Amino acid sequence: MQNKVTSSLGFLDRYLTLWIFAAMSIGVLAGWALPGIVSILNRFSVGTTSLPIAVGLILMMYPPLAKVRYEELGEVFRNKKILALSLLQNWLIGPVLMFVLAIVFLREYPAYMTGLTLIGLARCIAMVIVWNELAKGDTQYAAGLVAFNSVFQVLFYSVYAWIFVTKLPLWFGLRGMVVNVSIRDIAESVFVYLGLPFLAGIITRFSLVAVKGRTWYEKSFIPRISPITLVALLFTIMVMFSLKGEYILRLPFDVVRIAIPLLIYFVLMFLVSFYMGYKLKADYSKSATLSFTAASNNFELAIAVAVGVFGINSGEAFAAVIGPLVEVPAMIGLVNVALYFQRRYYGQTAPAASGNISAGLASAPAIPNRPARDRPA
Repeated sequence: MQNKVTSSLGFLDRYLTLWIFAAMSIGVLAGWALPGIVSILNRFSVGTTSLPIAVGLILMMYPPLAKVRYEELGEVFRNKKILALSLLQNWLIGPVLMFVLAIVFLREYPAYMTGLTLIGLARCIAMVIVWNELAKGDTQYAAGLVAFNSVFQVLFYSVYAWIFVTKLPLWFGLRGMVVNVSIRDIAESVFVYLGLPFLAGIITRFSLVAVKGRTWYEKSFIPRISPITLVALLFTIMVMFSLKGEYILRLPFDVVRIAIPLLIYFVLMFLVSFYMGYKLKADYSKSATLSFTAASNNFELAIAVAVGVFGINSGEAFAAVIGPLVEVPAMIGLVNVALYFQRRYYGQTAPAASGNISAGLASAPAIPNRPARDRPA
């Protein structure tokens, strides 16, 4: 059955994992072999926002957000238990777990420890929608929870950074750091990486459905724009990895040192969140959405804050950039774990296009009825 499913996929979709690893490798090698590429990319920046990365993320986010049935989003917030569980996972369990892992694995590298902590505080508002799509999670819930996290991120990231980076390390005999992050900086990041594609998706859906009808929109328009996600994803990965390619190759053991707690974080957050959703009797699509929302992080915001506060060549920024290096393969693996849970515990068979971004984004599922040393200097 698996061979039949695989053979039914297009060439690009069949080797999705290979293309993602290829994009990562090309980015790293380009940053190392062509050091001038970093300065060229940095020219296209506004403040701490990299325009190439911003464009890639916006294009990557637009197709899945254009397919969301916004008229049905009210259903997302009717289940207060699911909403409360997401709040618990994202704003208590996630930050605390990452902080503990940072201390356990990186207390001798305070810059890396701070960078890892900043990642844990930045809840995902971007690529989680892609992982959720691949795992056949609930698109409407993903959009609702992402919007929910965005509001909390704008309101509380500065406070969380002050507590977890400046105050809590003192309780463990470590020096705290002064972190000045304004609400405006965070709001700008949220607007660029989420607000713009959200607005574009809303405008596109309501305007085209009104003019051409819902059937044409979902059966014709969405399949045409869906491949943009794959292209933009690969482009964004190459750009992000090229910015730190030289450091990644020059300090491989530091990469591994930072990657270990990150990998533990992704796996633990995913499994714990999925179990909590399962015990709450959420159906598969909602449990998957809860898990990927909790396990993913907003690396764009973490990188922007690390660069803005500590500088582009700081250990904090280096640790933040390692995030997507670990998250991309980890999330691909967890997508397969989620689909296994679907078959094993929910009595459902994964759709034939489960590994197909283009097909996965082409159809909008309805809401189910069932409830010390700073190396890089």
